[in-house]
Amino acid sequence: QVQLVESGGGLVQAGGSLRLSCAASGRTFSSYTMGWFRQAPGKEREFVAAISRSGSRTYYADSVKGRFTISRDDAKNTVYLQMNSLKPEDTAVYYCAAGIMALSTMQTHGKYDYWGQGTQVTVSS
Repeated sequence: QVQLVESGGGLVQAGGSLRLSCAASGRTFSSYTMGWFRQAPGKEREFVAAISRSGSRTYYADSVKGRFTISRDDAKNTVYLQMNSLKPEDTAVYYCAAGIMALSTMQTHGKYDYWGQGTQVTVSS
């Protein structure tokens, strides 16, 4: 079992930055691919970014590429999402997730077994 707790959300103006953190319980954190997803009101949950178990491979949605950076610190059992140049359309609840999967499927929602409770990010124009 893995428990995930997100933090770092909040209200920011367009063009600003936020860093989300996701702390994981358990001693097997390094075994999991970690991902970030988001869900805006009235929309389906969508993939944002993912990082492989080793940290050597990352994958981003086109909408955030060049603005967001995912990273992990296995010593702290934590994955991060650095979000720069935020836009109003980035407003959503952001969720972190953990799973074991092939690299080619890191963007697939159903491949993740564990989910956090989410943290709200609101970007004002």
